[in-house]
Amino acid sequence: MFAKTDRKALFKSPPTVFTDKLISQEARRSKALEEQKRRRAQKFESSRQLDSFADLNLGNSDDDDVDLEDEPEIIREGVSGFVQMVSQPVETPSLSSDAHNHETVQPGKRRGKNRRKRIKAKPSKWADKCMYAELLEMNEEALLWDNQSDDVIDGLPRDLEAAWVAVAPVPAGKRCLAVTHQAAGVVGISPNTTLRSRVLGKMLLPRFPSSLPPLTVLDCILDANWKDNGIIHVLDVLKWKGQDVGDCETPFRFWWRDTRLAELPKPPLPSGSFTFTAPHTTADTSSQNAGSLSHTPTSERERYRFPYPTSFVPIPYHTDTTLTSLSSFIIPMARSTREISVDIPVQVSTPEFTSHEMAVDGTHDSVPSRSTASFIARVDSDGLLLYLSHASYEEGTSPLSCWIPNKAITERSELSNSEGHDSPLDLFQRLVQRRTVRNLNVVLGLQDSMDV
Repeated sequence: MFAKTDRKALFKSPPTVFTDKLISQEARRSKALEEQKRRRAQKFESSRQLDSFADLNLGNSDDDDVDLEDEPEIIREGVSGFVQMVSQPVETPSLSSDAHNHETVQPGKRRGKNRRKRIKAKPSKWADKCMYAELLEMNEEALLWDNQSDDVIDGLPRDLEAAWVAVAPVPAGKRCLAVTHQAAGVVGISPNTTLRSRVLGKMLLPRFPSSLPPLTVLDCILDANWKDNGIIHVLDVLKWKGQDVGDCETPFRFWWRDTRLAELPKPPLPSGSFTFTAPHTTADTSSQNAGSLSHTPTSERERYRFPYPTSFVPIPYHTDTTLTSLSSFIIPMARSTREISVDIPVQVSTPEFTSHEMAVDGTHDSVPSRSTASFIARVDSDGLLLYLSHASYEEGTSPLSCWIPNKAITERSELSNSEGHDSPLDLFQRLVQRRTVRNLNVVLGLQDSMDV
């Protein structure tokens, strides 16, 4: 019997060799894109409501010769003949009758308790609503091109340079949906946001305030250290103020995401908890002190703990997915650590009197006050995501989005930098370089043929 970790390993680990082109990721991707186009066209046609006008006509024109004898006979009579056609009301039995309940309540037993046991909890409407990327299927041992059918069989998309959008660096964390609701009160203070898990749609945190507008749904990654930096990374957008954005293409959704998040007001910092004291730290929002605060060891400065995420940070995306851009810029970024500036409240001691007041005995009492300081939060990368440009947002696991982690996938599917195991990002980089060399050889071959 397989253990739980073995079942996960069998599910996550991709096959090593792909010989059947009918079930390859490239074939399934093309089929999913065509199905998505069909649904989009059907939705557009249904919104026009053309079927409701199919049987309509304007009737006979005044210029047409109408034979009065062919006109239908109009029957003029009262409504008394239709009284018998009206259905008689059905008597509804009492709720307390045994015939309606179909059960007999025995003495000494509680029927309500037994009924509650039989009722199953309804699944959440937010369950499996995220567009979850498939692991990119790559095969280094196969030839780059199949000369007979001219298809790509190494796993990389054939239109990688022209029809894809790269997202990197993808931060490490928990995938979730950020959902905002209508809430009375001041924006940023009244609790209006919930986080829903990817698979079951359960609440990850109690409802908390944010500056997001109501009726907004974002595809997010909750940072692994959100209690220290208060960051939640925004990957995609499904709805904004009730407007459905998921049907739009990928570049527009990412542009909309960045533009709207940049327009949000900065929310007030919540009243969190401090786990360490910092007698040598002063509150200063200048860049010099902010940089020094970020390099101060955690044990030597106060450590603020966020009660909920406050910073909605978009993940960078790149529309230039040429082989040169992938090799020189996007892949190195997928391996790097991202630095994000974060504001935190800092407790400092200030004198209780003002400058023109004088203490009686030469001493004064100090009371703690709160100010703001900045530090640099370092977010580790988890890999690279590829989105098909012409695709819209799709619920569930989809081949229209591919995932390339930067850590090795071992036999137990534990992501680690184990010796002797290359990460999928390493394999992806080698395949990109090999395709670059092939394209260069093709160009040189064409030039040689033209010179001859």
